[in-house]
Amino acid sequence: MTDTTDTTTAPTPGFVTATRTFYDAVAEDYADRFRDELAARPLERAVLTAYAEFVGAGGRVADLGCGPGRTTGRLASLGLDVSGLDLSESMLAIARRENPGIRFEQGSMLKLDGHADGSLDGVVSFYSSIHTPVDELPALFAEFHRVLTPGGHLLLAFQVGDEPRTHDHPWGHPVTLDFERRRPERMAELLTSAGLTVRSRTVREAETDLGESTPQAFLIARRA
Repeated sequence: MTDTTDTTTAPTPGFVTATRTFYDAVAEDYADRFRDELAARPLERAVLTAYAEFVGAGGRVADLGCGPGRTTGRLASLGLDVSGLDLSESMLAIARRENPGIRFEQGSMLKLDGHADGSLDGVVSFYSSIHTPVDELPALFAEFHRVLTPGGHLLLAFQVGDEPRTHDHPWGHPVTLDFERRRPERMAELLTSAGLTVRSRTVREAETDLGESTPQAFLIARRA
């Protein structure tokens, strides 16, 4: 008998490899720099609290692109059953170290093989879609829609703007990565096209005293 099983796998997209390499290199410096960031950002804390109430206590949530687990830990403290996923093993090592009671796994949010259709009450992409090229966003949002249960909620955070910001050799590390900026109205259109109804749009001005140079946007959307 001839084995006709297809053992080929699709190559990893270049932007995924670049993102993993970047965050593996800067993980410890990044975690130190942003360790107490939420303490200085009351609006972000309010958005996370509102999102947790939309999902409901005990709701199963995946924090996608969780990095060192700062947002994941906050969501857990708000009563959600949250897990984290990230490309970078170096980031995940920090997340596990600082959040020992939370499950963290390595993987890509573009292909959430560990989650069945309609298995999550919430999906969080807190500044993690900013490395995904714009032409890949429809597929990304379709994957978010797939894993959300009907009535489940997505929280999407990103910087506002039209041009990317390139971070070159941060903290002296020999890596470079583009951080894409988006328009809230365009992101809302893409979410709607993916079958998600936008329930809330929050945009705040840049906190220049905290080193920001662009407004920040937070969209909460619901799977019908």
